[in-house]
Amino acid sequence: MKTAAWKAEPSSLLGFRNQRPTGKRVLHIVKGIVMSLVLTGYLIPFFLVIVNAFKTTPEFLANPVSWPANFNIDNFRHSFEKMRYLYAFFNTLIITAGSVILIPLFSAMTAHFFVRNNWRINRFIFLLMIAAMIIPFQAIMIPLVKIYGSLGMLNSKWALIYMYIGFGSSLAVFIYHGFIKSIPLELEESAMIDGCSKLQIFFKIVFPLLKSTTITIVILDLLWIWNDFLLPSLVLLVPDQRTLQLSTFYFFGTYTVEYGYLMAGLLMTIIPIIIVYLFLQKHIIKGIMEGSIK
Repeated sequence: MKTAAWKAEPSSLLGFRNQRPTGKRVLHIVKGIVMSLVLTGYLIPFFLVIVNAFKTTPEFLANPVSWPANFNIDNFRHSFEKMRYLYAFFNTLIITAGSVILIPLFSAMTAHFFVRNNWRINRFIFLLMIAAMIIPFQAIMIPLVKIYGSLGMLNSKWALIYMYIGFGSSLAVFIYHGFIKSIPLELEESAMIDGCSKLQIFFKIVFPLLKSTTITIVILDLLWIWNDFLLPSLVLLVPDQRTLQLSTFYFFGTYTVEYGYLMAGLLMTIIPIIIVYLFLQKHIIKGIMEGSIK
C-alpha cells in the first residue's frame, strides 16, 4: 500500500503543476473578451455596408442599422452601370498592379546598393528617405499637383503610378535594408567568383532570399493603393480615368445622396481586395515572424 501511494504521488503532483493558476486563467479570459469586443468593433462598419447595400435610400434613412425588409438586388445592377464598373475596375487594377510590381523591385535594388556600398552619400540619402516618411501627404499635395500639372502629367494613370512609386519606396527601402544586412556577403562573393554579374547576383541570389519580405510589402502596398482616394482625386480628373473609389462619387448629388446605390458600389469595390488579402494573409504573418527572428 505504501508503494502504491508512493507511485501515485508524482502523477498527482504533475497534474497539480500543469494546472494554470486562477489569476492567469482570469487574465486569459479577460484578454479573450477584450479581443472579441475589438474584433466586433472592427466588423460593425463592414456589416452595416453589407446590410445597407440591399436597402433603398428611404429605407436607409429610416433606420440604417435595421435588417432590410426586402433584399434589393437592383442596387448592384444600377451601381454597376452608373459607376462604369468594368472601366473603373481595370483602371484601378492597372494602377495597383503597376505600382505593386515596381515598388518592391526598385526598392530592393536601392536597399541592396545602400547596404553593399557603405558610402557617406548613400547613408545620407538613406536618412533622407527615412525622414520623408514623417512628412504628411497633406503638406505636399498642393505643390505636387501644381508642379505636375504645369508639366502636363495630370489625368494619366502612368503619372499616378510614378507618384505611388515615389511615395511607397521610402518604407520599402527601409524594410529591405534591414533584411539585406542579414544576408552573408560571402554568398555574393562566391557567385562573383563563379562569373555572375551584379544583376545576376541580385536576381538569382539576393532577391529570392527576400521572398517573404517582398510579399509583405506587396500586400501592404496593395491595400494602400487599391483603397486610396486622395491622390487619385487630385490627379485623375477625367471620368474615363477614374478608379473604383472615385466612381462612388457618382452617387453624391448636390442636395441628395443615393445611399442604397452607394453602399452597393462600396461593397463591390472592397470585395476584390478582401479576397486577395484572405489568400495572402499567411504570408504577412510569415514575413513578420521572419523579421522578428532576424
